[in-house]
Amino acid sequence: MATTADLAVQDCTWPWQGLPIRYQTAGTTGAPLVLIHGFGASSDHWRKNIPDLAETHRVYALDLLGFGKSVKPSPGEPLPYTFETWGQLVTDFCREIVGEPAFLVGNSIGCIVAMQTAVMAPDWVRGLALLDCSLRLLHDRKRATLPWYRNAPTPLIQSLLGVRAIGHFFFARLAKPKVIHNILRQAYGRKDAVTDELVNILLEPARDPGAADVFLAFVRYSQGPLPEDLLPQLTCPTLLIWGEADPWEPIDQGRAWTMYPAVEKFIPLAGVGHCPQDEAPELVNPILRDWVIQHS
Repeated sequence: MATTADLAVQDCTWPWQGLPIRYQTAGTTGAPLVLIHGFGASSDHWRKNIPDLAETHRVYALDLLGFGKSVKPSPGEPLPYTFETWGQLVTDFCREIVGEPAFLVGNSIGCIVAMQTAVMAPDWVRGLALLDCSLRLLHDRKRATLPWYRNAPTPLIQSLLGVRAIGHFFFARLAKPKVIHNILRQAYGRKDAVTDELVNILLEPARDPGAADVFLAFVRYSQGPLPEDLLPQLTCPTLLIWGEADPWEPIDQGRAWTMYPAVEKFIPLAGVGHCPQDEAPELVNPILRDWVIQHS
């Protein structure tokens, strides 16, 4: 059994391509896990998972470039905010910090990052656990299948947000405690998990210089890979966990992914919304631990 000292969570900074990237780590034994957050979140969104998983595993949680306490350079200076960029970041993190192939655990867009990493660098990924994967419903190819009256507003809104003054005005109105609280109450199936601590975790990085430009760049990012592009290319075992009460990523569409050969199991969680790791850690942590041990 790991000692208390082994389970202490360390807050670290890693210079990736000259850019300071924040990560957290705990645990000294067992197969390595790399936890990848969703849009607008950070490694702190895994605060209920890191210590528990560290009892049996080496655990790492990243703040992706542009999020959390990681640096937030202007888009394209020097790198664009794309899944290819984040996939390379995670690949290099496994190589330079973890030092061996790891199991990747993602939530929301973090699942796309994890899959992109597994496609780009399959030798560095032992398995994927995907929690309420983003379906990317605003992607150009997804919207092309909609009737014109449902498709037309999105490009117009994205264009308006591309006007810096308008985009920053919108972001300033969004980055407020009450607004964040209401958004989380919509996303979470377990409403009591929406706490002041959680709101602050999401809101604090939004006050950093560059946060608005990162947010707007991703809101206008309707290209790149879809899950359906990446899933057929996966060669590692893949676990899908999905909150049945997720209002943003319909579970029926996620359940259809069991058709892909890499997907070993689909686990629905009753009453849980978009962020199972934060809403129901007492369910998610044992599932992750048992699945990783099974493949170790």
